[in-house]
Order: sequence, then C-alpha cells, then structure tokens
Amino acid sequence: MPRPRRTLISIEDTPYYHCCSRVVRRAFLCGDDKYTGNNYDHRRAWVEEQILKLTEVFAIDVAAYAVMSNHLHVVLYIDIVQVNNWSDREVVEQWHKLFNGTALTQRFAKGEVIDEHLVVQLKHLIATYRSRLSDISWFMRCLNEPIARQANHEDNCTGHFWEGRFKSQALLDEAAVLACMAYVELNPIRAQIANTPEQSDFTSIKLRVTAALKGEQPKKLLPFIGNERINQPKGIAFSLQDYLVLVDETGSVIRDDKRGAISSKAENILNRLNIPAANWVKIITDFGQLFHGPVGTLQEHSIYNEHLNKRRRYFSNSCQHMQVN
Repeated sequence: MPRPRRTLISIEDTPYYHCCSRVVRRAFLCGDDKYTGNNYDHRRAWVEEQILKLTEVFAIDVAAYAVMSNHLHVVLYIDIVQVNNWSDREVVEQWHKLFNGTALTQRFAKGEVIDEHLVVQLKHLIATYRSRLSDISWFMRCLNEPIARQANHEDNCTGHFWEGRFKSQALLDEAAVLACMAYVELNPIRAQIANTPEQSDFTSIKLRVTAALKGEQPKKLLPFIGNERINQPKGIAFSLQDYLVLVDETGSVIRDDKRGAISSKAENILNRLNIPAANWVKIITDFGQLFHGPVGTLQEHSIYNEHLNKRRRYFSNSCQHMQVN
C-alpha cells in the first residue's frame, strides 16, 4: 500500500527530493502515438514551461528535470528558510500567482484594512498558503493538473492523464543528489533519443549547457556555487564545469554504440563523493531499479528512518551502492 506523503518527507534530514510522474494511457501522449500516427512533442514543452513557471511561485527550487514521452522527472530543493522569511503579504502575493485565493486575501493583497473579527481567519489562510508553498505535493499538483486539462481538451476527452500518485524519494546526501540529477538529465541518452546532453530537449542539462556557453547559469534552476564555504549563497556546492564534464562523460559511457571513460577531471567530483567510477556508472545506468526508496549511505538512511519513526529499514540494501565497499 502506498505510504502517505508526510511519512516520506523529513526536512530535518534533507531538502532534496526526486519526483516522477507517468501517464496512464497506452499511447505516448507526450511523444509519438504509434496508434494514430500523431506527434505530441509540443506537450513536453507545456510541461517544461510549467516547471519553470512554478519556480517563481513556490519556495521550491528545481535542481534537475527531464520531460520524456510518457513520464517526467524533477529533482526538487525545498527552501524552508525562504518560505519562513516571506512576509504575510508576500505569501499571499505568491499564492495569487496561481490561485485567486479568497475575497479576504484579495482585500489584504490590495492593502485594505481588515476587520478585527476577520484577522484570525486571515492568519489561518496565510499559514495554510505558507505551508503549501513549500510542499512538494502541491508543487506536483500544480504541475500535473494544468497539463492534464490541456491534453484532455486537445484530445476532446475526459479522465486521468497522469497516474494517481507521483513517486517521490528522499535524497539524503551530496552523492545521492548528484547521482539522481545525472540520472534524470541523462534519461534521453539512455532512451536513445539524444546523442549528447546538449541535444537533450526538455531537460535541465540543456538549459545549463546553453547558459554556460554564455558564462551564465539558468536563473530558474538551482545554481552550482562551487566548493562549499562559509556564508555561501544557496546552491549546489560543486563546480558547474566539473559537473557538466562528469555528465557528458557518463553519457558517453552508458551509450551502447559509443565508447567512453571517466577522465581524471570528472573524477574530481567522484573522489569528493567517495564513489568509484565503476559504481557511479552502475548507479546512473540502473538508478530506477536500484533505488525504490530514500537514497543515501546506510548511516544517512538509518537517521532518516529514525526521524520518521520507521521501525523497519525498508530499501536499506540499496545503500551499498552509495558507499565504498
């Protein structure tokens, strides 16, 4: 039986989570439909646009994403500091970017004086919105529902477009985060619909490469900020250049028709993550089969389960892949 989402989230242990949604119909409804001969790649653009739009609303950053023919992946970072630092007015304004709110919150957003007997009700609404704006379930709901409505309208039909529940898993340490990001961003190469990361349409890695060629980073993605240091800005504490090299070389290795190897430059990250190159390739190639729950070392896995009061250590066998034997 699927577990309630609240039993899978532990901000105390990690702000990073990998989420995946799949379509339910037999056809590839975001790609080529072999039954009708129609192509629906434009729907992948809908999904990508909605992902990037939501980064401007939620206190949730996108570290990586890939929109495939029949499923999507996102790696999310929950920014509790940001959502807690928002003023009440900012919370309402953020919420109103997606929803109308209520007559009361509309009045508050306009700066109108709120009657004293309505203040408690307003505070409750703001607290609810603040909680939702850092909730990955609400993020995924606001991602999937508009796409489903658009697709059903285009197909002139009703019913489910996505599976009822999206998959989510906690990424418990740096190695888990980077491994999952690389796995997500190399999806098109494993599926043999792209030859290189920069040719992988509707992925975060293509945005990163395009921006890097201009000496920039995408504004709507969680940035790489270099090596960890005191008082650093929010971001992934690795060199973007090293990561791009690692992803590119990993993509070459996992392609059946192209020989490749992990260079000493790419091994800079692997050495810091304490993962041998052979283990890394195995993880990126078979991530979905290896990990069906939280991802991280056995120690991190145990702490995570302890904080969530889980007596049984589900999926602990997968931890062996995230540490040196």
